[in-house]
Amino acid sequence: MPARPRPPAGSTPLLRRLATAPGGRRAKWLVLAAWLILVAALGPLAGKLGEVEDSSSNAFLPGSAESAQVNTELEKFRGEDEIIPAVVVYSRGSATTPADAAEARADRADFAPLVARGEQIGGPVPSADGKALMLVVPLSTAGDDITGDVEKVRSVAAANAPPGLDVEVGGPAGSLIDSIEVFDNLDSTLMLATGAVVTLLLLLTYRSPLLWLAPVLSVGFAAVLTQVVTFVLAKYAALPVDPQSAGILMVLVFGVGTDYALLLIARYREELQRHEDRHDAMRLALRRSGPAIVASAGTIAVGLACLAFADINSSRSLGLVGAVGVVCALLAMITVLPALLVVTGRWMFWPFVPRCTGAPAAEEAGQQATRTVWTRIGALLDRRPRWSWLMSVAVTAVLALSATGITMGLTNAEMFQDKPESVVAQEKLSAHYPSGSSDPATVVVRTAARAATERAAAAVPGVESVETADRTADGSLTSLSVVLRDAPDSAAAERTVDRLRTAVHRVDGAEALVGGTTAESLDTRRAAESDLKIVIPVVLAVVLLVLVALLRSLLAPLVLLATVVLSYFGALGASHLVFAYLLDFPAMDNSLPLMGFVFLVALGIDYNIFLMTRVREEVALRGHRAGVLTGLSSTGGVITSAGIVLAATFAVIASMPLVSMAQLGVLVGIGVLLDTFLVRTVLVPSLALDIGARIWWPSRLGRAQQPPAGSRAPEEGGTGEAGSSPDPGGRSLERV
Repeated sequence: MPARPRPPAGSTPLLRRLATAPGGRRAKWLVLAAWLILVAALGPLAGKLGEVEDSSSNAFLPGSAESAQVNTELEKFRGEDEIIPAVVVYSRGSATTPADAAEARADRADFAPLVARGEQIGGPVPSADGKALMLVVPLSTAGDDITGDVEKVRSVAAANAPPGLDVEVGGPAGSLIDSIEVFDNLDSTLMLATGAVVTLLLLLTYRSPLLWLAPVLSVGFAAVLTQVVTFVLAKYAALPVDPQSAGILMVLVFGVGTDYALLLIARYREELQRHEDRHDAMRLALRRSGPAIVASAGTIAVGLACLAFADINSSRSLGLVGAVGVVCALLAMITVLPALLVVTGRWMFWPFVPRCTGAPAAEEAGQQATRTVWTRIGALLDRRPRWSWLMSVAVTAVLALSATGITMGLTNAEMFQDKPESVVAQEKLSAHYPSGSSDPATVVVRTAARAATERAAAAVPGVESVETADRTADGSLTSLSVVLRDAPDSAAAERTVDRLRTAVHRVDGAEALVGGTTAESLDTRRAAESDLKIVIPVVLAVVLLVLVALLRSLLAPLVLLATVVLSYFGALGASHLVFAYLLDFPAMDNSLPLMGFVFLVALGIDYNIFLMTRVREEVALRGHRAGVLTGLSSTGGVITSAGIVLAATFAVIASMPLVSMAQLGVLVGIGVLLDTFLVRTVLVPSLALDIGARIWWPSRLGRAQQPPAGSRAPEEGGTGEAGSSPDPGGRSLERV
């Protein structure tokens, strides 16, 4: 086709020229060279992200929690030789035998070389019911080989156990090692699994042995940049990073980055069918799809960044780290991906290479309107819009009703999909000993008030015993070990901690603080409830402002926000059904409602942005009804593909051993699919059709409109302007 006249130099705004530069004849090489130099120079830093991850207890606690303050105070008690006990429990279904006691004594002698200097092994202590024996082995962390020491304890204890005797190693040391193993190699495992899922889905989507390479390589560049930026910010700007957020970060980058790649490639393919010069095609693809992609990434990043207002450190970490990942994914998808596609040329689409037909856009769109399923869906919605959105709301509301039966709070035994040895050991200890004996509460007091604090603590109902544990080198602080009668992860133990705090806080001059596992669980649960009340309004307000600025309307953003919130509750209810009846999870993690809300609102609005920005563009050209239907048919296929990819990447998290991560993966995956196939497909378009042009109030589009002369909505069997381009397999790759 004849070359399209180019605007004179200087007539294009600088920002637009920069945005479309990766599609330029010379700029594409500069972009690729810059990325290669960047990755080569900074790549080694990406492998150092683990060095700045905080895996301490406080990384997962509320920053203002009393239990977190106790952990900070306990640092004053620790020299280089920190003590952490491993608890070995020997148990039978019947009374233990003399051979069992002899085995425990022999193990005690074998454990001696592992014991910290100046410490002694406690036990074997028989249980009151005579069915168990317990050894407490104080291990040292000074040699930085606590993992090896615990493994030696476990191997020795299991080596010569008499027949019928169960031996498990738990306690704080066992729990620490089991937690480390959960997160060990988590980043690489998630990255490999997510990369495999994305590659498979791209192969199925494009049916090309080559095209999938461009988005996967681009996401790889984004992953490296994300890890480098996260490392630098964590090291020099105090960005909180924990193993959980670092693992989910890679899933988010792969999912969001692939979504943007799908949208850009679909538009690029369409432009290749209209323009002979691939550079012109890419510049137009960037110009027309870029604003929606940037707005989407901005909304997700800002929404996740709102988690900075959360009190729980792990929530803050995931939000801020996730925002960094989304921004890095955006940069890669609008720079290196266009450059790769333009450098490789049309043959990258082989065997379905798009050829320039020279057909005008409107004519081509009209020819393809009859070939897309989304045109037929739009026609159905157009016939009965009110019935359509009412049925959508009803379906979502029924799912949401299931959320009323949710049980919140996972115990320590429920935190893993497969019970580690430390959890089994704790269950045995709880069955045969005072439940809190292996994991007592800790009270830190001024030494001068130690005696009075001990008396106050011992008088608290639910406290089994109180004893002095340690003293700081300067003698100013003393720690008390308080054994609770109930299991450390039980509601009864939490009530005892509340009573204990009330009692010791009343001791004059004690400045007492109560911590330990039970106190940490209690503080986390309460902080999660508080964070919901603080963060959710902030997220809604921020996302609403972004939508108002993007759509230049007040009513449309409110409608979109309401649909996403409804979708969230539907996803929460559906997830509860999956957890209860398919995965057999007894409860939801305390942090899940907030984390799920932030992710689903940000990601759900993401797809609505792609839909409604295109609808707004079409409404300005065709009128309201035609614009809504054209926008739906134009964006349907590619957004659906993007939703499936994103849901599949988050589903990878569901395979992780930590239940809280698995639950987040399931919730976000279900929510994304609900947004993709119901909210964006039926609910939002039918609401827009039923409300009419008033949905754009107070902008000029909100006035009563008539379609421009000669245009009409795409109807089944008609020739409306759908603006979609078919792929060679008979499907349509709709444009955004």
